[in-house]
Amino acid sequence: MKKKIPTVAIVLLAAASLTFANGLNLNSIGARALAMGGAFVGLADDFSAVFWNPAGLAFFKARTFGFYGSDIIPMGKYSLVLPDPVALALGVSPAAVEARTQMKHYLGGMIGYVHPISDRLVAGFGIFQPSGLGAAWKSADLAFISGGRRDIDWSSQVGLITFAPTLAYKVSEKLSFGARLDVNYGVFNLGTYAGKLEPPLVPTTLDLGQYEESETGWGVGAAFSVLVKPSEMFSLGLTVRTPVTVKFSGTALISNLGYLGFSGESRMEREVKWPLWVGGGLAFKPLENLTVTADIQYTDWKVIDVIETAYTDPIWSQLMTLSGKTEMPMHWDARMQIRVGAEYLFKGGVAVRAGYYNDPAPAPDRTMNILLPNYDFNAFTFGLGYALGALQLDFGVEYLIGKERDINFLKTFTAPGASNPLYDPAYADAQPGLYGMKILAPTIMVTYRF
Repeated sequence: MKKKIPTVAIVLLAAASLTFANGLNLNSIGARALAMGGAFVGLADDFSAVFWNPAGLAFFKARTFGFYGSDIIPMGKYSLVLPDPVALALGVSPAAVEARTQMKHYLGGMIGYVHPISDRLVAGFGIFQPSGLGAAWKSADLAFISGGRRDIDWSSQVGLITFAPTLAYKVSEKLSFGARLDVNYGVFNLGTYAGKLEPPLVPTTLDLGQYEESETGWGVGAAFSVLVKPSEMFSLGLTVRTPVTVKFSGTALISNLGYLGFSGESRMEREVKWPLWVGGGLAFKPLENLTVTADIQYTDWKVIDVIETAYTDPIWSQLMTLSGKTEMPMHWDARMQIRVGAEYLFKGGVAVRAGYYNDPAPAPDRTMNILLPNYDFNAFTFGLGYALGALQLDFGVEYLIGKERDINFLKTFTAPGASNPLYDPAYADAQPGLYGMKILAPTIMVTYRF
């Protein structure tokens, strides 16, 4: 028991590279689309269609430039309460950890340009951040899992920037197709506790101190879409975004490894998969000034199963292999989101929007930890828009409420013939405790039509 608790931190060395995945991934681009609950695949009538449904660009008749900015503010908490016998044996308070994230702002957004080439063919280009978030915990709050140290940097920040040339072709006033090339650049930074080395690996216990990791990588994918407008009241859309493998490379550092006469740094490589995404949507105009939208969006997160990491330095490679940290089991599952939204246009060019979506967590309890906070989110959105001639201003805000997750410290089972409960080995990669998360994301968008 005593050994298991402090060493849980070193398990995160391989795990934390996936912080970007669904639990902290705000899959909404564009202040207008976001304010309508991200239900935009079937509408796709502003420059954010480059992301949601490229086929929507085919109906643009004027050159259009747009800028979108977002500020993602996560507010996380984590607590660990030990059973009284365990706390007594370790000589610590049962309430071992009560942690909160630091107040951080993670900026993202999109720049887009749409250029009609002919009545039927339209080109576009977008630079956007489909994935980008992180967490920074208060160091002193996590002293219990940092070997008693109060100065360890527990943080993660990851972003994926996509450069996306796009083409859309209008077959008729009722049908269009679109395609997009995604050239993705990934950036990842991590700080966590490196754990301890115990005898017989070393003569005496060695606190390894701070672990840091900084990586960048590239990956190429594509998206294909269709938009159907059977009448003035209805439109239907479908977008398929292909899987992408980003090949990360960078440097890892363990601050106290040099005390053993080894290099404190090593080059590292890791391949991370972004999954297949399929979105289908409907837009309906029951009134001239009212638009209602609904989407079903599927993400094949099960491609994130076991993540492998390779360290170039031979000592690092041996150390991580012996400790089992070159492979990290994730065992994620595919998930589906249901999204709905609405927009009402008032006289004078003012629009009011609102929406909702449910985002279920892909990660099971048995791989949960504080640098991979996955939650079942209920997301509520609201926004305003104002049109002033060729200029359009849009504002939106998204508030996500994560369902608390209780990873039981005493997750046990009784083996056949055993008289006492045993620890379930399936939970060896989980970090026990109670998790909570809320996320606030204010956004702004400016569009100009030439």
